[in-house]
Amino acid sequence: MPTVIHLRADTKPFERRSPLSPKTAKALLDAGYIVRVERSTERIYKDEEFAEIGAELVPAGSWIKAPKEDIILGLKELPEDDIDLPHTYIHFQHIFKKQTGWAPSLSRFARAGGTLYDLEFLTTAEGRRIAAFGYFAGYAGAAVAFISWAHQVLNPGVTQGEVPLFENAPALVQHVKSALEPAIRANNGQAPRVIVIGALGRCGSGAVDFCREIGLSEDSVLKFDLAETAKGGPFKEVAESDIFVNCVYLGPNPTPPFVTFESLAIPERRLRVICDVSCDPNSVNNPVPVYSTWSTFDKPTIATSKPVTDPELRVIAIDHLPTMIPRESSDEYSGLLLPALLTLDRRDTEGVWTRAEKTYKDRVSELP
Repeated sequence: MPTVIHLRADTKPFERRSPLSPKTAKALLDAGYIVRVERSTERIYKDEEFAEIGAELVPAGSWIKAPKEDIILGLKELPEDDIDLPHTYIHFQHIFKKQTGWAPSLSRFARAGGTLYDLEFLTTAEGRRIAAFGYFAGYAGAAVAFISWAHQVLNPGVTQGEVPLFENAPALVQHVKSALEPAIRANNGQAPRVIVIGALGRCGSGAVDFCREIGLSEDSVLKFDLAETAKGGPFKEVAESDIFVNCVYLGPNPTPPFVTFESLAIPERRLRVICDVSCDPNSVNNPVPVYSTWSTFDKPTIATSKPVTDPELRVIAIDHLPTMIPRESSDEYSGLLLPALLTLDRRDTEGVWTRAEKTYKDRVSELP
């Protein structure tokens, strides 16, 4: 029988991305898969775009009662409840690094005989992720950081409101340019100085490219990567910049902190905004240990875990930044994911899936 891929409607607030596009859905249909797509008013792709290429539209939430052999494809984590999860699932669940709440979440799959192929752990034989939103995460993270900096300069002490979402990247660039213009005037004509750590990776490249697209000079962007961070942090250049964008992927090993409360306590501090694109505040390996929770698009900045004032320091820790520009980021991601999806009918032997299943089973074996 043909393999069924059931694209569920994501329910995370403000999430508009999709791991499957109409183009990649058609490729799966052409390869003999059955593709069912839950209706969604939030997804960047319209239901009609999927219907036009031959996908079957089904009600939102119908994945729960789908036949057990169907593969449930989504993007972000499932709602936090206690229902059993007996299917095969593909999405980001954010539990394999033993994040807060990992054990109860993982138990829902394990006790029902389900399998979780976490998108973060779909890798090549060499351990490289086959698909990531890294570039557009950095791109969008830099954008939110500029919006926050402009807000703080123009409205000191006033909590920043909801960040708008955009249909495409050019609209985002234009919005940020418009926000920066009065802020730079109010800042004695000085544009913000930015430091990007992890600048040579995909995420960092996105952040640096955004700086260029809004017209920031090369001299205004410090680009740190392995060579610059080899000595270990904290780095005084972070405190001396107006904006710090962290684009370093959080691995399993501890990293010396890039910034600490002690390194911020200098008279020449300019830093107003930290955007932690990597965004894993509860990890002991977090190299930005000055905050303890996440922010959201409706409340985009949070305070540091200890007060840092004059100027006030705010942290952006949004864990799905690329949804600001959902079409470009989904087009890219779904294209990168497609080669693996085309092998789902032989997932018992195909390396990308057998490696991901082993990771799942290893984590299950560690359940308390």
